[in-house]
Amino acid sequence: MQIGLLTGGGDCPGLNAAIRAVVKRSLGEYGHSVLGFRNGWKGVADGEFVQMSREMIRNKLPIGGTILGTARYHPTAENGGIDAVLATLEQENVEALICIGGDGTLHAASEVAAAGVNVIGIPKTIDNDVWGTDLSIGFHTAVNIATEAIDRVHTTAESHNRVMVVEVMGRTAGWIAVNAGIAGGAELVLAPEEPFDMDRIEKFLKHRHRSHASFSIVVVAEGATAKEGTSFSYESQLGQYGEIIGGAVGAAVAGEIARRTGFDTRLTVLGHVQRGGQPTPTDRILGSRFGVAAVDALAAGRSNVMTALVGESVELVELAEIAGKIKHVPAELLQVAHALA
Repeated sequence: MQIGLLTGGGDCPGLNAAIRAVVKRSLGEYGHSVLGFRNGWKGVADGEFVQMSREMIRNKLPIGGTILGTARYHPTAENGGIDAVLATLEQENVEALICIGGDGTLHAASEVAAAGVNVIGIPKTIDNDVWGTDLSIGFHTAVNIATEAIDRVHTTAESHNRVMVVEVMGRTAGWIAVNAGIAGGAELVLAPEEPFDMDRIEKFLKHRHRSHASFSIVVVAEGATAKEGTSFSYESQLGQYGEIIGGAVGAAVAGEIARRTGFDTRLTVLGHVQRGGQPTPTDRILGSRFGVAAVDALAAGRSNVMTALVGESVELVELAEIAGKIKHVPAELLQVAHALA
């Protein structure tokens, strides 16, 4: 069998672990060949690929990013995009396609599957918002990076009696903000799931600084917005391609806190630092498990499914059931963040 392989959307640590697992399992266990498409769906549409070998994946397990490259290209959003994808797969005799990506990549995968292609999805995103899986590749590393940053910000905040606002990624779900906020001991966590009330933030910080502390840490997800009908209005600022402008909400929140409280307030935007560097052992193991499970699923005759971590087990869920859905932070976890303020 000739298997196609791609990584789409934003890069993250752990992608190379999944690529390595797909290649090793395919070549070693089943004698399949693997075509690695360059730059995600764009490589499939343009016919840009490389024949994968053991040499290509050697020593890549601890390296971040993706050796195949990636791009935010979705064939469903391009005129003739699906037709171009199907033409390449037919021309190169690709019998099945393994797609490693987030909600956008996997939504495109479900459309390609509907066109008759055997597809297996593997969830990756530092945002951890792919529906149907407890954990996505890249999230664990991103939380570790954000937590370490908050730990470092704590000492300088306390030394200078400051309010430190730390902006992390998370466009539609606040998984990084909530988890890193709890792990890093932040006083406030602002997530997309719960629009924030600046009046309450002002009262909380003034009370805290006057009663028992001289500094505070506020973690804000890039997709956080202000509650309607309150005295402060803010909506996510978008760029040319619909992407959230990094640092915008952090600057707005930090500026408003400083204006209202008079406290020395500084902003740290982690941005793409969260995507880079070596993957944690958890992400290396998860990527490896998903890669092996994807190849095994094809060997068992399964298709149009996604590998998912459910509890301690890797299971297969239907692509059609998860496409277009967002997994939000549950109320219980949000409550923990609030309770520890």
